[in-house]
Amino acid sequence: MRRSTRNQMVIAAIALVCAAASVSPAVRPIRGLSLDILTALRWEVFGRRQDPAASPTVVIAIDEESLRTAPFKGSPMLTWTGEIGRVLAATLEGGAKVAGFDVVIPTSIEQSEIPFGDNMLGTKVRGFDRDFLRALAGATVNGKVVLGETLGGNQPVRPSAGQRIAVRQQQNIRPLNVHTDHDDVVRRMPLTFPINGAKVPSMAVELAARAMGAAPEFDKNGRMTLGGYRIPGRVPNTLTLNFEGGAADIPTFSFADLRNCAVKDDKDYFRRWFDGKVVIFGTVLDIEDRRMTSKRFATGIEGARTPRCAAESTPVSAAFRTSTIAGVYIHATAVNNLISRNAVVEPGPLSRFLIAAVFAALAAFAAWQLRPLVAATAWAVMVVAGIAGATLAFNHALALPVAEPFLASLMALASTIGFRFVVADKDRRLLQKSFALYLAPHVINRMLSSNKLPELGGETREVTVFFSDIEGFSLIAEKMSPDSLMELMNEYLSVMTDVIESHGGYVDKYIGDSVVAVFGAPADDPDHAANAARAALDCCTRLAELNASSALFHEHKLAQRIGINSGEALVGNFGSRRRFNYSVMSDAVNLASRLEGANKFYGTTVIASETTVALAGDAFAWRELDAIRVKGRNQALKIYELLALSTGLGASRQAPIAHYADGLAHWRAREFELAAKCFERSAEIDRPAQLFSQRARKLAENPPDKDWDPIRTLQEK
Repeated sequence: MRRSTRNQMVIAAIALVCAAASVSPAVRPIRGLSLDILTALRWEVFGRRQDPAASPTVVIAIDEESLRTAPFKGSPMLTWTGEIGRVLAATLEGGAKVAGFDVVIPTSIEQSEIPFGDNMLGTKVRGFDRDFLRALAGATVNGKVVLGETLGGNQPVRPSAGQRIAVRQQQNIRPLNVHTDHDDVVRRMPLTFPINGAKVPSMAVELAARAMGAAPEFDKNGRMTLGGYRIPGRVPNTLTLNFEGGAADIPTFSFADLRNCAVKDDKDYFRRWFDGKVVIFGTVLDIEDRRMTSKRFATGIEGARTPRCAAESTPVSAAFRTSTIAGVYIHATAVNNLISRNAVVEPGPLSRFLIAAVFAALAAFAAWQLRPLVAATAWAVMVVAGIAGATLAFNHALALPVAEPFLASLMALASTIGFRFVVADKDRRLLQKSFALYLAPHVINRMLSSNKLPELGGETREVTVFFSDIEGFSLIAEKMSPDSLMELMNEYLSVMTDVIESHGGYVDKYIGDSVVAVFGAPADDPDHAANAARAALDCCTRLAELNASSALFHEHKLAQRIGINSGEALVGNFGSRRRFNYSVMSDAVNLASRLEGANKFYGTTVIASETTVALAGDAFAWRELDAIRVKGRNQALKIYELLALSTGLGASRQAPIAHYADGLAHWRAREFELAAKCFERSAEIDRPAQLFSQRARKLAENPPDKDWDPIRTLQEK
């Protein structure tokens, strides 16, 4: 099996395993986080999606205000029944479709056997619950009241016997139990409960069914349909709750205020706020019946926020926001979801696995193709984009998974990076480490990315060749011991190589004290000429620093000569079938070598061809030295001395350059006397000017023939 095929199979396996792990039972406790996160993000991004007044359900809250207001202050809830009946009757008379009770009053004060005077307390207060029971019985006739019970074990918590009789027993009593996930968070509501072999609807389903005037229907798979709405649910026999954010999504009325409103017989108020609504009585207290839900990151400060009816009581709001909500809002949300047909739709196991697999595959691919830091950044961008898309989908009640793709992609990213480091990149690192001292990094990377061994052959491309040599090296070598010479050259060549490579050059070879480098290969570089010129200037600067600071250079000050030439060259692997080097071959290389040698004649440090000068541009200060023919070439060319960056040329150096240019112009016009005078102005400080002044004086004294050619032929290499 080819290594590339093996690696591809491993990456695919990593993605699949990580995706499978993210949807396995082992991570079930964090699976519900997707709903929690999406609920919070939707609230932060989109805010309130509808007017609370449009809510099909309202809550009558037995709240802190009710507990602190007369006549309820200091009285147990057993004694509130008459007033509860009064408020119930007022809401139904105001047009409420149906009323449900999330609060269970399991006993009656009329049943008390506590001695009181010469009889029992229950006997003394016989008939205390009459008004409440009459209100329940009256509402039962039209099917407008549903009492709640809590199932559990063999002792369910049910309303008192009188209440059960008033509502015709189980005909109008429904379970209040909710579905709790493994992390003790409520995200779903049961649809039915098996009681005595029958499917009994939950409180929420019963209230929604009566409000809509439709009975629940079941298909052969047990899926419920209510009023033509097929209720979605990933967990069988449940509805996934679609909570709004904040605390004002369901209108809430304080029971104490409504009681005072009923006493005043303000029928207009009840018609205005309860006509056509589903009413749920429940406790909204700081410590009682509080549940953690998928709304836990998007809750608000609870309290009665609707316009008040009476002024006899004082509103009491919670002082701070908590992560829990009162249980009555769970039932109210479920009723709203059923009536509005906007329960959350969750993808099934296969869909969640496929989504997680896509994210894991993308993360693994990024980790395989990119450096770890870049891959991690790409993964973060991918996760943010995925969460943004999921938030947008959740705004339409589709809960795409968030936790599973995040976990799967994170595991795939880490696993792939680990695989690369331990297995796949082991050979790459060994090759890079082994050949880093022999080949350019660009050559190694190209060889590794091509996934094949280097072979003979090359390509033609435009490059700039850099050729340098040490002046008087033979004399220096004669005076030094071999060890000292090696130490000196190693430091010199190391510094020069670092400079060349820092400007994108590739050191082709070392020939004794000479350095042959190429710019523009093996990596493409459109600025190869300019980079070669910058490297030459920096090499001169670094050599001056070595001469001044390094102990090895104190006794032997080095001077170098550099030739630069640009042109087409054949670059690639040259040699025999068993041994070859990545190198460059063309006349451009030979010419660079000749230009390096020309420095010896002109007394300069860096000479470049006119081709290089044209490509490098105006960023450098050049001086035209001469027009020459080199050994082995018949074609003449102009050569230039590289002085400095154009911004680094001082005013003191500009005058000699101008004198030299004037002299060169007179020289080519056969005005040798004028040329000599121009050159002599700076001959004492400028070696090329001194050379040309001598040549001009000789020709002024012995004028040449008419066929004289102002081109210098250099025979030396």
